[in-house]
Amino acid sequence: MAIDDPLTVGPAPTSKQVERAQGMYSSASQSELGFMMVLNYVFTEGKYNGSTLSILGRNAALSAVREMPIVGGSGIFRFARGYAQARTHKLDLKTGDAVVEYNVYVLHY
Repeated sequence: MAIDDPLTVGPAPTSKQVERAQGMYSSASQSELGFMMVLNYVFTEGKYNGSTLSILGRNAALSAVREMPIVGGSGIFRFARGYAQARTHKLDLKTGDAVVEYNVYVLHY
């Protein structure tokens, strides 16, 4: 599945958008709802505008907290390393729509 989703300051649909999650994910488990995530967080606001963070990792979608590695970045985040923690606020299994909170911890030069 290819994605180009808004990333906002808060979970409300009316929250200010500050970046986009662009990339893809695919099913990666036969026994649970698990995905292989290949994402770029593309910043579209403020001093990070035009910079990216790259995530590559497994997302066990039904776990309360998931951790995925930051494997690089561009612009201000060149040589970035770190991790993202994801928590689902809302999930609609019929439509596949979800509201997910990401807390990102990054070291960069």
